[in-house]
Amino acid sequence: MDRFRGEPQVAPTEDLARSAAAGDPAALEDLLQVIRPEVVRRCGRFLPCREDAEEAAQDVLLQVARKISTFQGRSRFSTWLYTVVANCCRQKYRELKRRSAEQAAPIEAERHVDPRTTSVIAGSRLDLLEALDRLEREHPQLVEPLVYRDICQLDYAEAAERAGIPLGTFKSRLHEARKQVRPWLTEAP
Repeated sequence: MDRFRGEPQVAPTEDLARSAAAGDPAALEDLLQVIRPEVVRRCGRFLPCREDAEEAAQDVLLQVARKISTFQGRSRFSTWLYTVVANCCRQKYRELKRRSAEQAAPIEAERHVDPRTTSVIAGSRLDLLEALDRLEREHPQLVEPLVYRDICQLDYAEAAERAGIPLGTFKSRLHEARKQVRPWLTEAP
């Protein structure tokens, strides 16, 4: 209880995550409610279409509910969560891309939107997702450093820890990933 107002205190996200990981169903429910807005916002950074971002957010929340027992508390919960967000968004992008290829519909010229400029306001670009997809095919060991540092915006030490590699190796892979991705992001559509 808040001793000044007599209101119950809200458990910090990290505490809720530890309790949920230990099997507390009430903590899991509270955790899912607390993180939902942040998850939707993070998904929106990957996927420019609001409906797609919300769908990916639901996938993230489902994964958190299913996999919370794997959270060991060695790193911050937010780091663990950003990994789930990144993986679910990349999976959603692949699914949307696959669906689009299967159901190719004619595009009216005046309604065609350049995917490289779509949703710059939301801070996400489809060319980045395409570049990540290509990087994963060509250099899979470089994906995690780029996602953790440049998309999830984790500090270097935390990102290296999350990737499970030494800091020097992490920085080297991140440099190489940026070098690989840069020309793909500047290619004309």
